Amino acid sequence: MTEKKTWSDRFETGLNPTIALFNASIGFDIELIEYDITGSVAHAKMLAHTGIISSEEGEILISGLEKVRQEYREGKLNPGVEDEDVHFAVEKRLTQLVGDVGKKLHTARSRNDQVGTDIRLYLRDQIQQIRSYLKEFQTALINHAQIHIETLIPGYTHLQRAQPLSLAHHLLAYFQMTQRDWERLGEIYERTNISPLGCGALAGTTFPIDRYFSAKELNFKDIYANSLDGVSDRDFAIEFTCAASLIMVHLSRLSEEMILWASQEFGFITLKDSCATGSSIMPQKKNPDVPELVRGKTGRVFGNLQALLTLMKGLPLAYNKDLQEDKEGIFDTVKTVKGCLEAMTILLNEGLEFRCDRLQNAVEEDYSNATDVADYLAGKGVPFREAYNLVGKVVKTCLAGGKLLKELTLEEWQNLHPAFENDIYEAITPQRVVSARNSAGGTGFDQVRQALKKAKELL
Repeated sequence: MTEKKTWSDRFETGLNPTIALFNASIGFDIELIEYDITGSVAHAKMLAHTGIISSEEGEILISGLEKVRQEYREGKLNPGVEDEDVHFAVEKRLTQLVGDVGKKLHTARSRNDQVGTDIRLYLRDQIQQIRSYLKEFQTALINHAQIHIETLIPGYTHLQRAQPLSLAHHLLAYFQMTQRDWERLGEIYERTNISPLGCGALAGTTFPIDRYFSAKELNFKDIYANSLDGVSDRDFAIEFTCAASLIMVHLSRLSEEMILWASQEFGFITLKDSCATGSSIMPQKKNPDVPELVRGKTGRVFGNLQALLTLMKGLPLAYNKDLQEDKEGIFDTVKTVKGCLEAMTILLNEGLEFRCDRLQNAVEEDYSNATDVADYLAGKGVPFREAYNLVGKVVKTCLAGGKLLKELTLEEWQNLHPAFENDIYEAITPQRVVSARNSAGGTGFDQVRQALKKAKELL
């Protein structure tokens, strides 16, 4: 038995129940219901403003739509598969509430420009929320950075000890990544904030609508200049998902470091009980579940981006039903990014402590000050490449003898090159090595203090 849909009298029978279920999007696009109502209120105002409907009819529609909104908020409106999508569900309930005047709401509008408006209203709102989450995450990074300006941490390239760093400098690198994320979302917001309402199905409408009026009601900065583009464009959604993917890249990189730092091999941080879990059979373990989950969830956001790109790559103009598939990926991306940002912010704020003693020991147990020996010689007039090769031999000698550079006697230094003097010991201490790197953007403590000041100003 099939139910007849109210498309038009062109159809004699309704959809097969299985096809109706397959076709329905109400199970996920209900997420847009308040945005759909907001867009419909603006459309009703525009219809009354232009005289397409009477002012009385406009007031009835607006009042009815707000009643639908209230019912939804109170849990009294629960559309099912028979409503197919959120747009039809709202219009159907509106008509039940206000009578035949409810059928006038869809005048001069298609579901094509309607859904395009809804998804932009939704994403515009979510972008601003995510930007707020990013600022909270940045604040958590700054809170640690200002405590650890002179705390040292080994710096790595190729995951091999390279040069010691200020821990604050390391954390502020993530602040800068996040700042780019925040700025990038702001740029995408501008391209999302354009109204397709009034583009109709694809060609505009014969009614004397005022697209600028409805755009202003919805706080859009402009309207789409081409109706075909207006109903079929999802560039903004792809851009958003791309930006979200980069946010997840940055969170995942920090997560990977935290996972390493929490291991017994590194031991740079201690995880607190509020943000770690145990093992079901190994009682001694404390697992870094938060960063592991963030690292794992990154893949699903990448997948949503790939799905959107694949969705769009073969679509001819204008609207196609394929575009129904854009929403679940967008919704999931928003939920995932917000959840990961919130969890990582909590982890930074209350879930970990840096082990300063372990970090200090780490920077004193390697040859990451070798470059500073070469710089020392270069400062004494030795050509850098000659100094570089000489220090390589020094390190080789130390390794063979089981010594660190700081353990060489002055006689041993001077046997290697007469330019070495007693001040070599001060020059290669980790604190001196870090503080000496005072070039703009470097890890020197003065530079880090300036960077921290600028970071606070950005917040």
